[in-house]
Amino acid sequence: MTSNSAPGSALETAVLGGGCFWCLEAVYLEVDGVVRVESGYTGGQQPDPTYEAVCAGATGHAEVVKLSFDPAVISYRDLLEIFFTLHDPTTLNRQGNDVGTQYRSVIYHQSPEQEATARQVIAEMANVWDAPIVTELSPAQTYYRAEDYHQDYFRQHPLQGYCAFVVAPKVVKLRKVFAHRLKPDAAR
Repeated sequence: MTSNSAPGSALETAVLGGGCFWCLEAVYLEVDGVVRVESGYTGGQQPDPTYEAVCAGATGHAEVVKLSFDPAVISYRDLLEIFFTLHDPTTLNRQGNDVGTQYRSVIYHQSPEQEATARQVIAEMANVWDAPIVTELSPAQTYYRAEDYHQDYFRQHPLQGYCAFVVAPKVVKLRKVFAHRLKPDAAR
């Protein structure tokens, strides 16, 4: 995962949930300035949740991506603009056919500055969407890395049905709408 990060620049973290983590992971892996993307779970009560327990809705966790990014290359605001463009923030506890609290639209802010930026972007996006935005804004909570087989899922399984029909169109949209934000080596 190459980036135009300046040597020695301090990385920041963003944690976002917008449906299945495979979608967001695939998108952010191509964004310049994003140095690392990891799929995981946060926002629930059960320690060390499994994918099966999260999918059953038994843990309260959301499927999320944890991003390490270089703010000298891409701002938190820009990451949120991508987030709000590539998922539907107006559907409560669902994205398309994925239904349940684990698929909620949520931003876990890591600092007061991230919270303020997220509130501002949410207010601005309210003018873009025809329905009210239901994205939750919550302070960072305990994060759990998802199982290894979920990491880099789309790149490993591009022809799998869900990847081909749900994830791939989001990647195509990113490449079209945010071409100026892609890593130099991202597929075009």
